[in-house]
Amino acid sequence: MNNFIELLSQLFTSGTGNLASYLAAHVLLCLLPAFYIAGAMTAFIPKETVTRFLGRNTLKYISYPAAAAAGFLLAVCSCTVIPLFAGIYKKGAGLGPAITFLFVAPAVNILAITYTGTVIGMDIAIARLVLSLAFGIGVGIIMALTFRKEDAEHDRATDALFAGQASMQKAAFIFLLILVVLLVVGTFQIDLLKNVYFQLDLQMPWINSFQEYLFDLVPFDSAKGEEGVTAQGAILIGMLVLIGITAWKGIEKIHDGSNLWTWVSTALVGMTLIIAAVGVDPYAGGLNLQFTGKFIGVLIATILLGWMLKTKLTEDEVRDFLWETWRFIKQIFPLLIVGVFAVGIIRELIRPEWIQAIAGENTVIGNFIGVIFGVFMYFPTLVEVPIAQMFLGLGMHRGPLLAYLISDPELSLQSILITASIIGRFKAWIYVAWVSLFSTMAGLLYGAWVDGASIGLVAFYLLAFLGLLSGIFWLAESRKKQKLEIVE
Repeated sequence: MNNFIELLSQLFTSGTGNLASYLAAHVLLCLLPAFYIAGAMTAFIPKETVTRFLGRNTLKYISYPAAAAAGFLLAVCSCTVIPLFAGIYKKGAGLGPAITFLFVAPAVNILAITYTGTVIGMDIAIARLVLSLAFGIGVGIIMALTFRKEDAEHDRATDALFAGQASMQKAAFIFLLILVVLLVVGTFQIDLLKNVYFQLDLQMPWINSFQEYLFDLVPFDSAKGEEGVTAQGAILIGMLVLIGITAWKGIEKIHDGSNLWTWVSTALVGMTLIIAAVGVDPYAGGLNLQFTGKFIGVLIATILLGWMLKTKLTEDEVRDFLWETWRFIKQIFPLLIVGVFAVGIIRELIRPEWIQAIAGENTVIGNFIGVIFGVFMYFPTLVEVPIAQMFLGLGMHRGPLLAYLISDPELSLQSILITASIIGRFKAWIYVAWVSLFSTMAGLLYGAWVDGASIGLVAFYLLAFLGLLSGIFWLAESRKKQKLEIVE
């Protein structure tokens, strides 16, 4: 009994620690701007602008490459891309292009591919890029074909919902552009943004004992990709709680009119982003605050956004923008918390030592296990790369490793829960099934090449696989038409 209680306590600590470190390190400069971008897209962008490139009736050679290109250019993790996916889908993007964007963005963004090539090798980086793009478009097309009736109904619903919007105002466009800049500045890792331009030392004799207390409270193992909570992170978590309370009081009923809490919550968001952008280097008895290019960029973008909210956007635009953002947060954030907490518990139960025994060879089972690890051992974007390097050192074959690298950003537990809340459970699980299949196949193909198969043979396997899928779909369509003819 005591051992069982001890195990429960250990699992609870692991889940809480994973959640706390995630909120402290990954929500602010990526997820918060993403929520605001999604809110702005829904509030400001006319449906026609979205459907021109991503609509269900747009030519496929335009919509799917456009969705893939948008995903490739955004350095976001799977949790950050979800609000953006929800925004374009609600605004009228077809299910297929929206799914392609959801698949591609976290898997093959510039940062992920570059870092993968640097740490593990350019061969696996190129394989990750090519196969993710090909299979991301493939999954999108399959989802669009499978659910074309529901997609048409969704398109009519967005027609009714956004019929009154004809054009996007210049101020709204600039506001949305600055939000995108804020997201890019907060997440890109380039020298211009990482360089320290000035520093400030603060004497705080108590800071080291406080930091040690936090590390004891939220223990972590960096070798497993786990992250502790720093003193700065603890402050940011506290500010997130304040944002939630004030937003509930100020935005929940904003259609009845804004109030003091509306602007308090908005100001707190700006302050939190600025604090999160400061580099903090603790030393004995104090802190060294480092003001980097990231801090300067976030500060300028935040000031511009606040100024535009007060002076350039109309009252209706501000109300709609804040409400749509708050609605996305209410829909997505609770599921994110549940998912991250659950991943922390499951990660504690899984032992990396199992990897060599079950994924040490390029087999179907080995690659599928790589996909399963991607579901239950989710790590934020870029963190999955050193973890993959650890798996490689423990004996994982490079084929299953690629299957893991493709599936990890797509199929994290929290992403599955949130995607289901946006497109429905049935569609979400069909999406999960197809991503699992394609990720497993990607690992098998790349693993075969690693084991000595020629590029021509691998290409033949790929074409045979795609041909088999096409044949299955053709047969299903033929039978469906025959049934309709019999009914008529």
